[in-house]
Amino acid sequence: MRAIVLLAIFLFPLSGCQDGNNRSSSVRAELQKDVYQLDSVETRVALFGDLHVHSKLSFDSWIFGTRATPDEAYNFAKGAELIHPAGISMQLRRPLDFLSVTDHGTYLGMFEQMNNASGPVGEHPLSIALRKAESSAERDAVFREILPRERGYIDFEDDLLDLGIVRSAWQEVLNAAERHNNPGSFTTFVGYEFTAGGQGGENLHRNVIFRNDRVPEIPFTRLDAKNNPEKLWDWMDQIREEGINSLAIPHNSNGSDGWMFEQTYKSGGPIDRQYSEQRLRNEPLVEITQVKGTSDSHPLMSPNDEWADFELMESTIGSSNPSRPQGSYVRGAYLTGMALAEKGAGNPYRFGLIGSSDTHNAAGSYREDRFWSKTGLLDATPQQRGSVPDKSGNYADVIRSYWSGSGLAGVWAESNTRDAIFDAFERKETFATSGPRMKVRFFASTETLPILMGREDLEEAYGLGITMGGDLNMSSDSVGQPNFTVQAMMDPLSAPLERLQVIKGWVEQGQRREQVFDVACASGQVNAESYRCELKSQEPDSQTCQYQGGASELSATWQDPDYDREKDVFYYVRALEVKTCRWSTWDALRAGTVPNPGVAKFLQERVWSSPIWVFGVNAHE
Repeated sequence: MRAIVLLAIFLFPLSGCQDGNNRSSSVRAELQKDVYQLDSVETRVALFGDLHVHSKLSFDSWIFGTRATPDEAYNFAKGAELIHPAGISMQLRRPLDFLSVTDHGTYLGMFEQMNNASGPVGEHPLSIALRKAESSAERDAVFREILPRERGYIDFEDDLLDLGIVRSAWQEVLNAAERHNNPGSFTTFVGYEFTAGGQGGENLHRNVIFRNDRVPEIPFTRLDAKNNPEKLWDWMDQIREEGINSLAIPHNSNGSDGWMFEQTYKSGGPIDRQYSEQRLRNEPLVEITQVKGTSDSHPLMSPNDEWADFELMESTIGSSNPSRPQGSYVRGAYLTGMALAEKGAGNPYRFGLIGSSDTHNAAGSYREDRFWSKTGLLDATPQQRGSVPDKSGNYADVIRSYWSGSGLAGVWAESNTRDAIFDAFERKETFATSGPRMKVRFFASTETLPILMGREDLEEAYGLGITMGGDLNMSSDSVGQPNFTVQAMMDPLSAPLERLQVIKGWVEQGQRREQVFDVACASGQVNAESYRCELKSQEPDSQTCQYQGGASELSATWQDPDYDREKDVFYYVRALEVKTCRWSTWDALRAGTVPNPGVAKFLQERVWSSPIWVFGVNAHE
């Protein structure tokens, strides 16, 4: 194994200023030059965006007090200030490259009209209750009364839903996306959220993203599908034949109670190749991280992964019911897919990864040191989200304490245009971050690959190998084993990197196996026996949040020391920042209180690549 740390190792002090540290502008500019110097010559450039944003057109956003329009959501993504429902100023330090406003398709635009007493649904009893709701508790009560209707759990005709209002709101979504799409500078995608799920809050939600402005007259929702995502895929296949191209991105599998990555049809029959091919055709990506938690893995499923407990939210959505880990996490889904392939059913879970926010404020909160959470007036203050005690000295016992300042979608694309970015979605050359704009590269080949240090290395890697999201087939006449080259680059406005890892998974005699390899370290070497960096993670100063150590870039060429060419294997990359203060700690420091002992004080922000699947000489795909 060969690994190197590129560029210098920086020690950065951190203060309580808005930027999160007290680096001078000259130091920051020089660091940004170092980390991004390849951008002008790379074969493809890294672009960052959010594919999960709610405006006032979503029923729950409206209840939470959000009045921002899709236009305002796009302006925020381009760098404009947006005012939070509670009066907080929200603004990005850097614009995003792409965005999709994905309001809930069910009841799209309805709640704004419910607030209009003279409108078509203004006299409905629930409309009257909505207009009277003033406190957070009253808003939450109305939300929970309407939720069974939105989820389709009623046995009577829905006298509230007005499809004319939905069509009008959908046109507003389309018009806003067209107004703000600026090829080469800022890309928009028309989208919406398909919100299927179970009565106990089991989450089967997907965001449906369209390639261009060719979209259906009205969104296909859970009310059409009777809470069956398979019906969504049928609809997507149908409109694709009509020239309307789209993909669906599942999210919050962590809150699905095991149902997101299932092993049977909704009807109960076993998954077969038809299911696998249809699901993968329509769902090439999964959202691994967002405000409501991270879905990489769980300590119960990955006991030998010391970092599997990152930003977990272990209940179903909108409830306190526990969510079963099996079937709810991405790494487990990869293993389930391989097990299904061994049985001849194909692999429906050969998907790539992105992150996004799921903000319901029309503005993603991606930073730990500047966190405004996601549900408007329900969690606008530190007391409401349980990070600062109330006047009695008690911390609110709320699920919002476990929400995250996350995340972002990353792609490697030839240009900042709809076609180029959507092509990257489809080939799964995508990655996810927990908020910072870290970059990750990942290539595999049967040939020797270079350390990625410049244009020639990248051209060679693209020429010799396959990149994240792809398949590498080891034929019977292949010699040796796969070669990998890996690179992670820090966000120049965030903390440095601590370690670079490769995560491996395979099925052996029916048993699911996984292993985590450190392949490059900010300091020291990788232990040849434990496959861990010989460094100790340093906690930041709890009084100042000053972090310690780290590297601006980590790169390695790597071979699997335990590779078996007879087996199918997946590999994906994870890079971790040094430890920094969590948003809840920042809230407490600013309030002059002790951080809530019931939640983590620190975290390690991270980036995940999409996997590379290596098929052995007896491949099952």
